[in-house]
Amino acid sequence: MMKNLYLVVPLAPLAGAIVAGLFGKSIGRAWSHRVTILGVLISFLVSVFIFMDVLKGNGWNGAIYTWATMGDTPLEIGFLIDRLTVLMMVVVTFVSLMVHVYTIGYMAEDPGYQRFFSYISLFTFSMLMLVMSNNFLQLFFGWEAVGLVSYLLIGFWYTRPTAIYANLKAFIVNRVGDFGFLLGIGLVLAHFGTLDYAAVFSQAPSDTDLPITLICVLLFVGAMGKSAQFPLHVWLPDSMEGPTPISALIHAATMVTAGIFMVARMSPLFELSETARSVVLVIGAITALSMGLVALTQFDIKRVVAYSTLSQLGYMTVALGASAYSAAMFHLMTHAFFKAVLFLAAGSVIIAMHHEQDMRRMGGLKKYMPWTYWTLLIGAIASAGVPPFAGFYSKDAIIEAAQHAHIPGAGFAYFCVLACVFVTAAYTFRLVFMAFHGAPRFDASHPPHESPAVVTVPLVLLTIPSIGAGWFVGSVVFGDFFLDSLVRATEADYHGILSYTLHGMSAPPFWLALAGIGTAWFLYIKNTQIPKKIAIAFGPLYALVERKYGFDELYSWLFAQGARVVGTGLWKGGDQRAIDGVMVNGSARLVGWFSGVVRLAQNGLIYWYAFMMIFGVCLIYAVVKYRVFIH
Repeated sequence: MMKNLYLVVPLAPLAGAIVAGLFGKSIGRAWSHRVTILGVLISFLVSVFIFMDVLKGNGWNGAIYTWATMGDTPLEIGFLIDRLTVLMMVVVTFVSLMVHVYTIGYMAEDPGYQRFFSYISLFTFSMLMLVMSNNFLQLFFGWEAVGLVSYLLIGFWYTRPTAIYANLKAFIVNRVGDFGFLLGIGLVLAHFGTLDYAAVFSQAPSDTDLPITLICVLLFVGAMGKSAQFPLHVWLPDSMEGPTPISALIHAATMVTAGIFMVARMSPLFELSETARSVVLVIGAITALSMGLVALTQFDIKRVVAYSTLSQLGYMTVALGASAYSAAMFHLMTHAFFKAVLFLAAGSVIIAMHHEQDMRRMGGLKKYMPWTYWTLLIGAIASAGVPPFAGFYSKDAIIEAAQHAHIPGAGFAYFCVLACVFVTAAYTFRLVFMAFHGAPRFDASHPPHESPAVVTVPLVLLTIPSIGAGWFVGSVVFGDFFLDSLVRATEADYHGILSYTLHGMSAPPFWLALAGIGTAWFLYIKNTQIPKKIAIAFGPLYALVERKYGFDELYSWLFAQGARVVGTGLWKGGDQRAIDGVMVNGSARLVGWFSGVVRLAQNGLIYWYAFMMIFGVCLIYAVVKYRVFIH
């Protein structure tokens, strides 16, 4: 019975995707969104039921069927249902359901309406197959399926050159990470002789450090691509070329968190290698602070939220490196809710502003869009880490874990995440103040208006966990919620939600968050000319951060232009000169020369033919006499 319920969770969205994708034109726009929303709703409700069942102590780890056999190694499709899995199932399906409903209003006029619903439902299926897997083969299938569908969604508006550039960029950068990921899986198979999680984890503790370190680093390279960690982060901001609903789906609870989930799932391996965890810790710290600074310089409302996602993913990665796996997963959950709010609220603003995304052309939207404003404000407070909102609890747990970590790079990581608290609050409320406060900077002849209920209702529903999810911090981060799913490498004292809140309000992160909010108010409400003066005063440094540290230009020059130079060299030197010039044309010239020489003997003169006959006879006679003389 339960096995069939487990199958329903991924297959319900898949069925909706197939119906909307193959029969969308026949059933029409209304039925396309109905079948896909119904599929995701069923998946969500069943996920909640399974969640409650797992909380009672039940679970499951087994194969659904054997896809193929390679020697003695079965290649299986199977599910691992434990507390880590069910948490991801509920978060993914709930956020996806809200995005599906929101899409009805956002994509109402789009000619690709049915296709979009098919894509996002297929995306949900892919993510569920990833998080429910019990072996590396199925993990890789979900991993690649998520990447493929994200390519289709980022380039959904395929008539835009910028969208095509963005989806190709995302696809290629992820292939770089996936190459390392595939090598890691191959090394797991070669070293352990199995792809099953449980079998690998049981063999790993008796293994030597070197292969485990190499496996973990290679797997993390895959996470760097999928979860957009430095230096494979460049694809994520450009993914904003896709419609806003998919931006929320990719950036909130699904694709970008796949890498975080994978490393957490592999915690029994990562705990055996301090070197691998140091790499994870330092990469996450660099990503958190550097991408937060970039968000301070952006004016595109969606790009500000995109760089915020990069920074928050850095926080989660720091937690993984500090062995605080439960804190990483808890921040993944809280981030999913408040980041979905921020993205969907940004999309609501874009609708109201007639697809204008530059915050310098907004201002004063609070009175025109009250529902959007208050929901976005709640998401901003949660993102900034102010109690009692969700982000405060999960972010504080990560900072404390970094502070007490005892591996190389921990001090650097603690400084980065602590400084990032101020930066996060500053760029988040910079968005709030520039878009919703101050004097209007838009065309007064086309005033904005509040979005319809299909847009605002999902926003309201997502704000509820953005407020309250943090209250369960005790049982998730410091309790035994993940006892059978994650390695409990770090422990912390916890004396209830009130004590934790009061302790947090006396710690540096809380005051840094308030300082960031106050700074944003001072710069973007009180003295709006100061930001321009700061940009001028820090000219070269500001320009470097605004240009995202030049990574786009570097990669374009080093890889794109470099590939073109290599291709041109192979074309001109290899194809034109070596193949065409030497092999093809050279052979033709040789044959022509030889033919010209032979043609001299075929001149039509009888005396020439007679001479050649006499010469031939003499040559044969000489050869015969020579052979007789030798013998």
